[in-house]
Amino acid sequence: VQLQASGGGLVQPGGSLRLSCAASGSTLNYYAIGWFRQAPGKEREWVSCISASDVKTHYADSVKGRFTISRDNAKNTVYLQMNSLKPEDTAVYYCAGDLYCRSTAAYHYWGQGTQVTVSS
Repeated sequence: VQLQASGGGLVQPGGSLRLSCAASGSTLNYYAIGWFRQAPGKEREWVSCISASDVKTHYADSVKGRFTISRDNAKNTVYLQMNSLKPEDTAVYYCAGDLYCRSTAAYHYWGQGTQVTVSS
Protein backbone atom coordinates (compact mmCIF):
# COMPACT_ATOMS: atom_id res chain seq x y z
CA VAL A 1 0.00 0.00 0.00
CA GLN A 2 1.21 3.51 -0.80
CA LEU A 3 0.34 6.30 1.62
CA GLN A 4 0.26 10.02 0.92
CA ALA A 5 -0.13 12.62 3.65
CA SER A 6 -1.48 16.07 2.89
CA GLY A 7 -3.22 19.02 4.49
CA GLY A 8 -0.38 20.70 6.31
CA GLY A 9 0.16 24.43 6.34
CA LEU A 10 0.67 27.53 8.41
CA VAL A 11 -1.89 28.23 11.13
CA GLN A 12 -2.08 30.60 14.08
CA PRO A 13 -2.05 29.28 17.65
CA GLY A 14 -5.51 28.11 18.60
CA GLY A 15 -6.35 27.31 15.01
CA SER A 16 -7.23 24.04 13.30
CA LEU A 17 -5.99 21.88 10.47
CA ARG A 18 -7.13 18.57 9.07
CA LEU A 19 -4.50 16.20 7.74
CA SER A 20 -5.36 13.43 5.30
CA CYS A 21 -3.61 10.15 4.67
CA ALA A 22 -4.76 8.71 1.36
CA ALA A 23 -3.98 5.14 0.40
CA SER A 24 -3.48 3.62 -3.02
CA GLY A 25 -2.50 0.20 -4.22
CA SER A 26 -4.55 -1.58 -1.58
CA THR A 27 -7.68 -1.23 0.49
CA LEU A 28 -7.11 0.81 3.60
CA ASN A 29 -9.67 -1.30 5.51
CA TYR A 30 -7.02 -3.89 6.33
CA TYR A 31 -4.53 -1.52 7.92
CA ALA A 32 -4.12 0.30 11.16
CA ILE A 33 -2.91 3.84 10.45
CA GLY A 34 -0.71 5.84 12.74
CA TRP A 35 0.33 9.48 12.70
CA PHE A 36 3.78 10.58 13.75
CA ARG A 37 5.51 13.94 13.84
CA GLN A 38 9.08 15.13 13.85
CA ALA A 39 10.19 18.59 14.86
CA PRO A 40 13.63 19.93 13.88
CA GLY A 41 16.32 18.45 16.07
CA LYS A 42 13.93 16.06 17.77
CA GLU A 43 13.12 12.40 17.43
CA ARG A 44 10.05 11.18 15.59
CA GLU A 45 7.10 11.15 18.00
CA TRP A 46 3.99 8.99 17.85
CA VAL A 47 0.81 11.07 17.82
CA SER A 48 -2.18 8.83 17.24
CA CYS A 49 -3.39 5.57 15.74
CA ILE A 50 -6.63 4.06 14.52
CA SER A 51 -7.04 0.32 14.27
CA ALA A 52 -8.36 -1.48 11.23
CA SER A 53 -11.01 -3.87 12.46
CA ASP A 54 -12.62 -2.39 15.56
CA VAL A 55 -11.70 1.21 14.72
CA LYS A 56 -10.27 1.89 18.16
CA THR A 57 -8.38 5.14 18.51
CA HIS A 58 -5.31 5.96 20.57
CA TYR A 59 -3.62 9.27 21.34
CA ALA A 60 -0.43 10.56 22.83
CA ASP A 61 -1.02 12.52 26.02
CA SER A 62 0.31 15.66 24.36
CA VAL A 63 -2.58 15.74 21.85
CA LYS A 64 -5.39 14.01 23.74
CA GLY A 65 -8.53 16.14 23.71
CA ARG A 66 -7.28 18.31 20.85
CA PHE A 67 -6.67 15.86 18.00
CA THR A 68 -9.15 13.38 16.55
CA ILE A 69 -8.26 10.53 14.23
CA SER A 70 -10.89 9.00 11.98
CA ARG A 71 -11.14 6.88 8.88
CA ASP A 72 -13.36 6.84 5.80
CA ASN A 73 -12.82 3.45 4.22
CA ALA A 74 -15.02 4.35 1.26
CA LYS A 75 -12.55 7.12 0.42
CA ASN A 76 -9.53 5.02 1.42
CA THR A 77 -8.45 7.88 3.66
CA VAL A 78 -7.59 8.47 7.31
CA TYR A 79 -7.89 11.95 8.80
CA LEU A 80 -6.25 13.73 11.69
CA GLN A 81 -8.33 16.69 12.84
CA MET A 82 -6.10 19.00 14.86
CA ASN A 83 -7.75 21.68 16.98
CA SER A 84 -6.41 24.18 19.51
CA LEU A 85 -3.04 24.01 17.85
CA LYS A 86 0.01 25.16 19.78
CA PRO A 87 3.44 26.28 18.58
CA GLU A 88 4.87 23.04 20.00
CA ASP A 89 2.72 21.12 17.49
CA THR A 90 4.95 22.47 14.72
CA ALA A 91 6.54 19.51 12.94
CA VAL A 92 6.52 17.40 9.82
CA TYR A 93 3.64 14.96 10.16
CA TYR A 94 3.80 11.45 8.71
CA CYS A 95 1.22 8.73 8.36
CA ALA A 96 2.16 5.08 8.54
CA GLY A 97 0.37 1.77 8.08
CA ASP A 98 0.61 -1.75 9.45
CA LEU A 99 -1.66 -4.55 10.60
CA TYR A 100 -1.90 -3.30 14.18
CA CYS A 101 -1.66 -0.03 16.08
CA ARG A 102 1.57 0.57 17.93
CA SER A 103 3.17 3.63 19.44
CA THR A 104 6.64 2.84 18.11
CA ALA A 105 7.86 3.68 14.63
CA ALA A 106 7.89 0.00 13.59
CA TYR A 107 5.28 0.46 10.86
CA HIS A 108 5.78 -1.28 7.55
CA TYR A 109 4.43 1.45 5.27
CA TRP A 110 5.15 5.17 5.42
CA GLY A 111 3.90 8.19 3.56
CA GLN A 112 5.89 11.32 2.88
CA GLY A 113 5.54 14.09 5.43
CA THR A 114 3.43 17.20 5.43
CA GLN A 115 4.64 20.32 7.22
CA VAL A 116 2.52 21.86 9.97
CA THR A 117 3.63 25.23 11.28
CA VAL A 118 1.83 26.89 14.18
CA SER A 119 2.91 30.49 14.50
CA SER A 120 1.50 33.96 14.86
